Amino acid sequence: MKILKALFFLLALPALLVLLWWVSTIVSPSFFVPSPGELVGTFFETWFGERFTRDVLPSLGRLALGIIGAVIVGVGLGLLIGSFRPVRQLLEPLLEFFRAIPPPVLLPLLMIIMGVNWRMQVFVIIFGSLWPVLLNTVEGVRATDEVQRDTARSYGLGRMARLRYLILPAAAPQILTGIRQSLSIALILMVISELFYTSSGLGFTIVQFQRNFAIPEMWSGILLLGLIGLGLAVLFRYTERYILRWYHGLREVQRES
Repeated sequence: MKILKALFFLLALPALLVLLWWVSTIVSPSFFVPSPGELVGTFFETWFGERFTRDVLPSLGRLALGIIGAVIVGVGLGLLIGSFRPVRQLLEPLLEFFRAIPPPVLLPLLMIIMGVNWRMQVFVIIFGSLWPVLLNTVEGVRATDEVQRDTARSYGLGRMARLRYLILPAAAPQILTGIRQSLSIALILMVISELFYTSSGLGFTIVQFQRNFAIPEMWSGILLLGLIGLGLAVLFRYTERYILRWYHGLREVQRES
């Protein structure tokens, strides 16, 4: 019964929206809005072929590298900045300055410095999506209970042991919150980095469809981006549940009590 209820809440609204979409295309058909059936057919014809290896896989590869890079840089810097107050005071103004710069503004500069290549595209993704990870890591480290820190020191735990057994578990919920926020930013920046002076990738292909008035194909690219975002969200949800199983178990116990 619980499974049926979960499926209902998962599929009811999407099914209703598709039904309304289908009815609207029958009542008032438009060249600019394909019907659901036409879109599904175009989706498989467009992306399950040569374009899958030429455009989809390279984009997914750059997206994965960007997310991994943002997590490594964000968590590493966040642990350093959050653990040492002098470092935080020294770097805070500089970090606020760079955080305020919109990543797309850097594209012309990066094209001159790095050239138009996959490294530039990955760097744009990393630069734009690391900030939620970095800031949430800093706050998670700073929020670690001082009594627990003092207790760990009094028991002779070294810095690495405190980091592994105390600080990282305490900051993990906030770190993963930052990673969740960075996923959607990384997907947006993947598309933006492929819009200019490139000849492949999802962003480039969707714009080419739009310029050539290939409307169903353009919509199929938008649908593919939505499915990629959904896949990332689902994958992250199960990963988070596994990493924070102790945290969610503790919350369940607290609710029951």
